[in-house]
Amino acid sequence: MPIPTTMTAVLLTGHGGPEVLEYRTDVAVPTPGPTQVLINVLAAGVNNTDINTRTGWYAKSVTTGTTTDGGVDGEAGSWSGEPLRFPRIQGADICGRVVAVGESIDPGRIGERVIVATMQQAPSGEPFACVTLGSELDGGFAQFAVIESGEAHAIETDWTDEEVASVPCASSTAENMLDRASVAAGDRVLVTGASGGVGVAAVQLAKRRGAHVTAVSGAAKADAVRAIGADAVVARGADLVDALGHESVDVVVDLVAGPAWPALLDVLVRGGRYVCSGAIAGPIVELDVRTLYLKDLTLVGSTYQPPDVLNRLVGYIERDEIRPLVAATYPLGEIAAAQEAFLAKQFVGKLVLVPPPLA
Repeated sequence: MPIPTTMTAVLLTGHGGPEVLEYRTDVAVPTPGPTQVLINVLAAGVNNTDINTRTGWYAKSVTTGTTTDGGVDGEAGSWSGEPLRFPRIQGADICGRVVAVGESIDPGRIGERVIVATMQQAPSGEPFACVTLGSELDGGFAQFAVIESGEAHAIETDWTDEEVASVPCASSTAENMLDRASVAAGDRVLVTGASGGVGVAAVQLAKRRGAHVTAVSGAAKADAVRAIGADAVVARGADLVDALGHESVDVVVDLVAGPAWPALLDVLVRGGRYVCSGAIAGPIVELDVRTLYLKDLTLVGSTYQPPDVLNRLVGYIERDEIRPLVAATYPLGEIAAAQEAFLAKQFVGKLVLVPPPLA
């Protein structure tokens, strides 16, 4: 099939609410550079980072949790700490098929089904420097995307495109957090926000390592969270010390932060490890530094991902060591409704957008 010259895509035109998402059918199809591949996007997951980038939540002036509204144009409202360049095609998750390659890439890649890394290596090569799909790079909310060949990983699985697209951002975030916190067999791990995409992945991946996992989730979702592997579930809003006991957890995997944050350190054992990769309840927390040093705690932030993280996830998928959990799919044109449903949090797992098929 010949590659068209124009495509359907959603353009982010500025920071703000859903009104800054422009659904277009006349966007130029990008051309792969020498080291790139052109991917026909088959499915793209919905993530917190898509909404946070749209609203400019990463700007230091924003102190509340994730919301659907926003507007901080001119501020550094992106992952990179630099103002975002508009228009931008968002979409941190991509499952697709290679349809063309740059002049330095083996044409044998054409036809591969691929999963694309969300956190990609920065051209500078500086330690912990990365660029993010859908933020510094155009992402998956379109029929086509150009990707550095090394960031597009061939995958062989019977999972659907929507299931594969549920993995890149959430599961790589979770696996990287477990790496940073050195989670191992026998660890007692507490996962906050356990019904969301990253939380579900963290539960499964921690269980895969042999950890005992306690999940924090809305009470109505407790059975679903247990079904994906949690050993115990604590209702969101419960007093964690009352529910679990003082100094009862080796590792906290936190995606929530917010006002309840101090209790997460109270339930950590002496010498315990806390790792964070999100703050959906709010980025500003109260820390009693005495708790930090008197308990010899380790607090870890987790964003940059070494290339082997997604490589491992591909292996887990191909060996059926983890399983996807897609709650619902939406046509790409219904992106605003999908993001509204995402923020309502009435589901367990991932929501996925599907671009129109090629004519």
